Amino acid sequence: MNILLVEDDKSIAIGLEYSLSQEGFAVTIAKNVREAKSLMSDKYTLVLLDLELPDGSGFEVCKQLRERYNIPIIFLTAYDDEVNVIMGLDLGADDYITKPFRVGELLSRIKSVLRRYKLTDYKKVTKIHNLEIDNTKATVKKSGEEIDLTALEYKLLLTLLNHNGQILSRNQILDHIWDESGNYVTDNTLTVYIKRLREKIEDNPQEPKLIHTVRGLGYKLELENE
Repeated sequence: MNILLVEDDKSIAIGLEYSLSQEGFAVTIAKNVREAKSLMSDKYTLVLLDLELPDGSGFEVCKQLRERYNIPIIFLTAYDDEVNVIMGLDLGADDYITKPFRVGELLSRIKSVLRRYKLTDYKKVTKIHNLEIDNTKATVKKSGEEIDLTALEYKLLLTLLNHNGQILSRNQILDHIWDESGNYVTDNTLTVYIKRLREKIEDNPQEPKLIHTVRGLGYKLELENE
C-alpha cells in the first residue's frame, strides 16, 4: 500500500517514512504544495498532510485531492484550534492529528480510516429512494440532479448506509465519522449535521423518509422504498 506524505520537516518525514515502511507501507514524500500537486494520483492508499507548508497551505492540497480522488486524507499538524479542525474536516479530511503524536496512535488512526473506506467499497453505485450514491466519485444525486454535500455530510450518509438500516447510536455515528475517540465532536455538532443532511436529501425535512430518528436510541437510514 502506498502513502503520500506531505511534510516539510525533514526529520519528521524521515522518521515517519521509516516507521510506516516497517508496517508494510511504501512512502512517497512531498516537501511542499507544488510537489504534492505534481505527485497527486489514485495510486495512493492514503495521504498524510501537514497543514503549514513552505509555499502554501495543506488545505489547498486537501481540496484539490478531494476534487479528483476518493482516497483517505489525514492532517498532521501542530494547530489544534477548533476552527482549523472543522475547516480541515469540511474540506474532506478523514482525521486530524496534532503534533507531537505517537507513531502507535498514528498507525491506529490510519487503520481505522482504511477500515471505513473499505466499508464504502461494497458497491460502486447505490440507489435508495430517489438518491444515487456513487462511491467511486464521492457524489450524490437526488432525482438525477447532483446535490452539494460537504465531506462530513457525505461521510454521515455513508455511515448510515453502510449499516443496512440498523439503528446507530449517536456515539457509534461519531466514531465512524471522526476518529475512534470522538475527538473535536459534540452531540450538538452531530445534531447540526443531521439537520443539514436532511435538508439536502429529504423531500420534506420536517417529515423525513430517509433518515429516521429512533427516540432514545439514535438514527437509521430507511433502505426500502415506501
